[in-house]
Amino acid sequence: MKAMLLSLLLLGAAPPGAAPSSLPPEALGAPPLVDASPTAWACTIDTLRAGKECVFEAELPPPGAPNADVEHANLQLLKEASRALCSEAISNARDGVADDKLVSVCERKYATVVGRCGLDGNSPVVDSKGRFAPAARACYRALSTVLQDVQLMAAVASSCCECAARSHCPGNGEACYADVSRQQAGPGTLACLDERCRDACSMMLPPSASIPRPPPSRASQDTGSAAL
Repeated sequence: MKAMLLSLLLLGAAPPGAAPSSLPPEALGAPPLVDASPTAWACTIDTLRAGKECVFEAELPPPGAPNADVEHANLQLLKEASRALCSEAISNARDGVADDKLVSVCERKYATVVGRCGLDGNSPVVDSKGRFAPAARACYRALSTVLQDVQLMAAVASSCCECAARSHCPGNGEACYADVSRQQAGPGTLACLDERCRDACSMMLPPSASIPRPPPSRASQDTGSAAL
């Protein structure tokens, strides 16, 4: 055993006069090399549409002085995408079924936030390959929030609110989408939905017994008294 250990030590020993290898001094002081080119994970219209995680990186010139033409082009570019993005978000959430009223809601919500996408004209909002500029983080996230909110409305409230409109329930129309998806509909609306749209609204309605019912109208009371 001792002989084996001795042979291993001798085999691993450096030959006489050999110096340990080392990097040249200039290599240690060289600046690191960084590849700043955009990657496949860059934020684009496609990642916005799909709600995917992404990285804000683009190939753009350094920001310049405010330019009204650049700002207008930024806003116009994203405004033109609004109907396609809204229609697709709603259609996907409803397995291909459209909801024109909710598309209009989406476009209005989208228009309220797209104003922050001009970047003061200091830089294009996207580069030549459609990748969002790092300065467009707030813009991108605001648009993403709108699309996610509308997708939720489409998934849980569209069918219910369509029935509410047909049934002339109180609180129908645009407000219905937000109220139903957030479970904030008023007692009168809930009672009507429970009576006339239970199948379409079952996902978002509480049990029937827990829904407060409005008191009977004076006309109903008078009719009942006359019948007696």
